[in-house]
Amino acid sequence: MISRKVILTGSFGVGKTSLFRRFIKGTFSEKYITTIGVKVDKKVVEIRGEEVSILLWDIAGEVRQDKVPKSFFLGASAIIYVFDLTRPSTYKNIGVDMKILNDILPDAIIKVVGNKEDLILKEGTDNVIDIAALDKIKKEVAIHVDATTSAKTGDNVEQLFSNLAEEFIA
Repeated sequence: MISRKVILTGSFGVGKTSLFRRFIKGTFSEKYITTIGVKVDKKVVEIRGEEVSILLWDIAGEVRQDKVPKSFFLGASAIIYVFDLTRPSTYKNIGVDMKILNDILPDAIIKVVGNKEDLILKEGTDNVIDIAALDKIKKEVAIHVDATTSAKTGDNVEQLFSNLAEEFIA
């Protein structure tokens, strides 16, 4: 079995803890609870007959924040940088954050993920994603977006972690 440490990071309120809960426990809560410090849990996924243990760290706060010890990042094989598709302030400084993350963990896989996809719906629909709006947001981010997810509906969450596990065994 392969075991890898994965960090969830990004601005406050982007849905890191919700992604954590959706992936680890398959649940979602509307309640906003600020993460203090770090939450750690693991889940084993099977990829092409091989088991991959993902040790997921949900880190409170932002990359640039002094209150987040750099030691939380050490030993991580991957970082999932989460931003909120509905709040431009959560992705305006993404370039600066990527530089910091690359300095801390130059060999780690970094996935940039836009969360809250369920809130980017075509007007007048309940479940059709507004592709034009999504494309506009991705251009504004100005860095490659690896995935868009919805912790609320579960859309693309398992796929995000399966893709990451694939990279670990490749």
